[in-house]
Amino acid sequence: MASPISHPGTSPVQVHRCDLGHNPAAVGLALMLALALLPGCETPTHTPLTREDLEPYSGITLRPGDSIRIAFPGAPSLNTTQQIRNDGKIELGHVGELTAAGRAPSELEKEILNLYGPQLVVKEVMVTVEVSAYPVYVSGAVLRPGKLMATHPMTVLEAVMEAGGFDERRAKPTAVRVIRTESGTQKYYTIDVQSVLDGKSTLNFYLRPSDVVYVPERAF
Repeated sequence: MASPISHPGTSPVQVHRCDLGHNPAAVGLALMLALALLPGCETPTHTPLTREDLEPYSGITLRPGDSIRIAFPGAPSLNTTQQIRNDGKIELGHVGELTAAGRAPSELEKEILNLYGPQLVVKEVMVTVEVSAYPVYVSGAVLRPGKLMATHPMTVLEAVMEAGGFDERRAKPTAVRVIRTESGTQKYYTIDVQSVLDGKSTLNFYLRPSDVVYVPERAF
């Protein structure tokens, strides 16, 4: 477990937890509506940010949509760049389809090497990720709510900007909410994005795949 750290100039982040059982991280409209009904199924507890929350997301497993380069140092004619399909597979000459999603690049290297082994003089394969994209969802008082594909580590503020920015007539940027599903458990964070915009905080809260960002409306 990551240890909590203090961050000068920022308030603690509220985290709510709701057990999802074995439900996968299906986030779409149902989760966006659930966000609007916060505080959720338990009384919020104030939890300081962990160091992990302030670090850019770096996935260790391949996902559909990732673009990967497969290089054969001893047989460059086999080199190829592939985008992992929605079904998680890629297709390689002479060996056909194989599953790439859900694996680390090193694991995929081993399988490709086993498949091509008899054909290779130099027993080496290199898999590198050229472009990695993951979905995040933005809802509530923004100008263009919907699904975003993040191709780089993305903060809450960047996601809101990609969604057209706050709807200034309705948005409450001091209490932007993030819903995250980890190991079948939902976490709800509340982030004061306005303090970042005002230069009062340097907080960078980084999103993870399938996070939902919800910008609530302020009370008039």
